[in-house]
Amino acid sequence: MKAGTLSFKETFFIGLMLFAIFFGAGNLIFPLSLGQAAGTELIPAIVGFLMTGVGLPLLGVIAIGMSKNEDVQSISAKVHPLFGLLFPVVIYLTIGPLFAVPRTGTVSYEIGIAPFLSEDLKTSSWSMLLYSVIYFTVTYLLALNPGKVVDTIGKILTPVLLIILALLLAINIISPLGEITAPLATYEAAPFFKGFQEGYLTMDTIGSFVFGLIVISAIRSKGVDSTRQIAKVCTTAGLIAAAGLAMVYVGLAYSGATSVQALGHLENGGLIISRISNLQFGVSGSLILSVAIIFACLTTSIGLVVACASFFHKLRPSISYKTYLLVLTLVSALISNVGLTQIISFSIPVLVAIYPIVIVLIVLTLLGSVLRNRHAVYTWSVLLTSIVSIVEGLSAAGFASGISDLFTQYVPFYSLGMGWVIPALIGAVIGFVVSTRQAPYALESE
Repeated sequence: MKAGTLSFKETFFIGLMLFAIFFGAGNLIFPLSLGQAAGTELIPAIVGFLMTGVGLPLLGVIAIGMSKNEDVQSISAKVHPLFGLLFPVVIYLTIGPLFAVPRTGTVSYEIGIAPFLSEDLKTSSWSMLLYSVIYFTVTYLLALNPGKVVDTIGKILTPVLLIILALLLAINIISPLGEITAPLATYEAAPFFKGFQEGYLTMDTIGSFVFGLIVISAIRSKGVDSTRQIAKVCTTAGLIAAAGLAMVYVGLAYSGATSVQALGHLENGGLIISRISNLQFGVSGSLILSVAIIFACLTTSIGLVVACASFFHKLRPSISYKTYLLVLTLVSALISNVGLTQIISFSIPVLVAIYPIVIVLIVLTLLGSVLRNRHAVYTWSVLLTSIVSIVEGLSAAGFASGISDLFTQYVPFYSLGMGWVIPALIGAVIGFVVSTRQAPYALESE
């Protein structure tokens, strides 16, 4: 092996680490719900889901690897310095203590612990409170030494998780519970675009900006400093993680699609996989599932709180990393007690508003060598994207219905949840024209 490079084995373990961090609560429950709802429209729906659940996160990791030490803050600052400060905070709060981290605790409890409790304990808020204290204490303790995250997650927890999931999905594929049924109304007209938006709920594309930095840190810790080599390892590790995610997503979606005859349409993916495991394996299946859930959620929780605490410590170094870590885990523990359904419901409008902006930033970052210092392209493209996506987010929250109706009539693809695409392209063209007429403001050295 040449100096300054990694062996395939080392790269493979980094890919496993990335897979383990990506694969968390949302990744497990949403493909199952998609499968049940999409029915015979499963193929176009899962393809759309894979684009936002696998393809875009992969591009996000590659973009960070190619961006010459840039993070989400420096990339966002190309839009505007103030945007470069505020948008990363929104990103880290979303994938941190407000939504993603609490969701890992709630899902691991509702699927991994609740099935073994009596009816009285299930309905008691004290059982969830006690579990959240234990769960987030473990998260906090393991996150205190982030240098061990790669080895612990990539070499120990991930293989165990993969074995359990492979067994569960193999049985469901070999011996499905029933035939695939007709789709629900939401998947009849445009299953691909509906699946595309469902992928938002995993938050993986948002997380790719953060997890890409963890990968780069792991690569550098092994003596690799070349930007070209870092980009190469990020790409390979990202492909490994993407392959694992895609196989699991397809298996889960198929399991959901073939479960309707036996289970009916259930409220969420957590209930679906719990019932499937009980029917296929009985009590032993529930035990296997509980282990898989806890590992999946815990690994994601650790990765997210490490990333969030590191970001806020960098933003304001006067407060220690441990203090941020403690506050983040405490807030996450409190919010997790709200319940899975409520957390998902609250997160949808926010994700609808910010996801298109993240996608645009990823694409522009990948085109960085072409758009060097053309910050007007970033500004105009993100500005017009934001106008549409924020209105769509407000509409999802039950507000701005009048403006949303207007956009449905005049903005192409808005009714499909893709109304931001044309404005993003128009903004890029406007920004390019503007940048040719005036010197771009310098946010980085030439």
